[in-house]
Amino acid sequence: MLSVTLPVMGRRVEVDELVGAAEIADRLGVSNSQVVHVWRYRHPDFPEPVTRLKTAMIWYWPDVKAWAQNTGRLPNT
Repeated sequence: MLSVTLPVMGRRVEVDELVGAAEIADRLGVSNSQVVHVWRYRHPDFPEPVTRLKTAMIWYWPDVKAWAQNTGRLPNT
């Protein structure tokens, strides 16, 4: 597994665990990735992205997964 330190967050993350809004929506069982951005604005405890690209935000899945578990949004798998 490749691990990198992202300069924005100053922390090491596993590259395979980086996700965008579409991947988050898919993993949490919502049909529209825009819901992820709604959660960002409505829930101050929603994780911050680890980096921002010109047209996208990238999150670390373990951060989002923990938030989803704590808020009852993680579907049973």
